[in-house]
Formats: sequence, structure tokens, C-alpha cells
Amino acid sequence: MPHQPASSVLQDVRVLDLTRVRSGPTAVRQLGDWGADVIKIEQPAALEADGALGAARDTSDFQNLQRNKRSLTLNLKSPVGLEVFKKLVADTDVLVENFRPDVKKRLGIDYDAMQAINPRLIYASISGFGQDGPYAKRPGFDQIAQGMGGLMSITGTPGEGPMRVGIPIADLCAGHFCAQGILLALYERERSGKGQWLHTSLLQAMIAMLDFQAARWTNDKNIPKQAGNNHPTSIPTGVFATSNGHINIAVAGEATWERFCKAMNKPDWFDHADYCSSTLRSDNRNALNAAITSITEKQTCEHWIDSLSAAGVPCGSIYSIDQTFADPQVQHLNMSQTVASDSLGELNLISQPVVLDRTPSSIRTASPERGQQTDELLSELGYSGDEIADLHTRNIV
Repeated sequence: MPHQPASSVLQDVRVLDLTRVRSGPTAVRQLGDWGADVIKIEQPAALEADGALGAARDTSDFQNLQRNKRSLTLNLKSPVGLEVFKKLVADTDVLVENFRPDVKKRLGIDYDAMQAINPRLIYASISGFGQDGPYAKRPGFDQIAQGMGGLMSITGTPGEGPMRVGIPIADLCAGHFCAQGILLALYERERSGKGQWLHTSLLQAMIAMLDFQAARWTNDKNIPKQAGNNHPTSIPTGVFATSNGHINIAVAGEATWERFCKAMNKPDWFDHADYCSSTLRSDNRNALNAAITSITEKQTCEHWIDSLSAAGVPCGSIYSIDQTFADPQVQHLNMSQTVASDSLGELNLISQPVVLDRTPSSIRTASPERGQQTDELLSELGYSGDEIADLHTRNIV
């Protein structure tokens, strides 16, 4: 099938996708969902029978990551395959890869080699720890970055040891930062006419996402610790029991604290000797949380969400994921979209979380079968039917 843009935003941008696992595909998904012509480069089945690192194509995870792409099988270790790849690079805007830094050099597809073919090429790299430095050649995985980036030290309940976040947050954030860098480089190229190499890593992404927790150390030499469900600095903010479950309540600032006290029918808390400042509420957090819980547990989640919301106090349900997608606001936001897959039937995949009202994103096509568009893409490069058949016979494609 020819390119079917998922949006008009990037419909004139061609992307070569050399990525595997999650961080790279996350970056490329951002481009494909906004209309880029993404060509996913995969090993021929004869050379890698089970797909990249064993990734199963029929899983919801794979389908959600790899939508809005075309697939070309190509053996980059073959001189002939590399020649095909170079022809693609000559007419490509963006190349995205997440090999270990030494691998692309060994394959002959590093930035310098590709920039010599196409000076306008934007070459985007994601690694575990960076493109150089003492850890550059280490393999990087999400949980390793969560640990080394400090996130696990501030996640979880005090005294229970480090805890990973329940999503691959280092992979996802590195992918999103990479996509942002690509968009910045495309914008800059409009002025300079030149491509460039951009790179990020799981470790860099994880440290950046520490945000104010990191700044507490770099500026104040305050080492943040685990706080469980409590906010480390905004108190009372956390999880509170009700008569039929739990809810989140977030009280930030004195104005909200006053509204909260009134909504709880405890106006005396506002100027209570133990609670009348953020510092005192922090010092007496446990006693305050216990006092709040003794009240919230007498009414339902629904009661407190209605009453606190009416008072202007931030609060919300704590859902299981099925409840999240059943929520009327989530349904209104259209956070999933249906797309038809030739092999798997109807799929319901996760939408982009940002809306451009004039040029919206869509999920136009399901993940391609491996090599599904190989022949048409080779034809676009000028290869004849006989030449394409020969490449198949030699397992080059």
C-alpha cells in the first residue's frame, strides 16, 4: 500500500525506522501518528525468525507501538542490502536508531557515513547511557535507568526498599524527548537547510524527569526520600480511605488548605497550632493524615469527590485501568481509536494525548506485517521485478 498519512502535519516527511524494543519505536510512533511516511526496516524472516529481540507481532503492545508504518525487510550486514539502504537514505528526512553506539559504526550506518550521502538528514539516536563516556557501550534497559537515574529511590513506601514505576517510564520519556528533538531539528532545517545528529539516552531522560526532586539536590543538597502516596512537599496530598475505597486529595497552598478545612467541616484546622503552615503540616503529616482519614472513611468516594470538587479542592478517583476507560471524561477525550488489522481484525489502540483542531492525528493503519511493503518500496527505488525477486532469493530482503 502507498503511504497513507495519519495527519497532514508531517505528511511530507520520510522517516527510516531502525529502532527496536520500546524507546525508539515510541519516538517513531510520534512521527507516524502525525503523518510522517515511516519505513520500518526489519531483518528478513530467514535471518531473524522471531522478530527483533523476540518481539511478538500479534501482541497488543507491538500493535500499539508499530501502527502507521510501512515495513521493508533488509539485511544491513549484506553489501547489497547496505546499498539499498543508502539509496533510501538519499531521499529521507529522518533516520531513527537505538543501537548501542558502537553497533552503527560497525554496520557502516553511523551519522558521518549517512550525512555524507544526505547532508539534510536528521539522524536521531537513543541509547542507554549516552553516545560516549564510560558507560557508552553498556546495554541499557528501562529498569536499569530507573534505578541509576534516581527514580526508584523516591518511589514506593518508606522502609520497603526501592520500587520501580509501573510503566517503562525511562523508555517512554527517552522516546518522547527524541521525537521532540527531531521536530526541533526539522524546524531548524527550514532556516539552515542542514541536517544534524541529535541524541538522548534513557539515563538522561530519567534524570530530566526527576524535575523538582533533582533540583532539591542540585540547589539545596536535599536528598529526596520515598514518601509513598504522600506528596513530598505539598501537604496534605495523598491517598485517603473512604467507606467504599480510596481517593486522591491534593491540597496545595494556603487558599486551598482553607477551602479544604471548610469542606471537611473542620474550619479550626486552618489556624490550628500544628497545621497552620506548610512546614507545620509537613512536621505533623502523620497526625494530620490520620485525622483526615477518620473523617473520609465515614463517607463514600463519590460523596467526597462531589463535595471536595464543589469546594474547589483537587481530588479524584483511583481507578483500575478498565475503570479509567469507562470514565465519561476519558470517553469524551477519545483516548482510544479503532483500526482494522488484516491479520488480527479490529484493534483498539491508544490515541495521541494532544489535539490539533485543524490537523488532528489519527491511527490510519495497523502495524504492518513484516516486509509487507518491501516490493512496493523497492519499486519506488527503481528496482525491477526480476531484481526484487533476486533480492528475495538471496535473503537480502
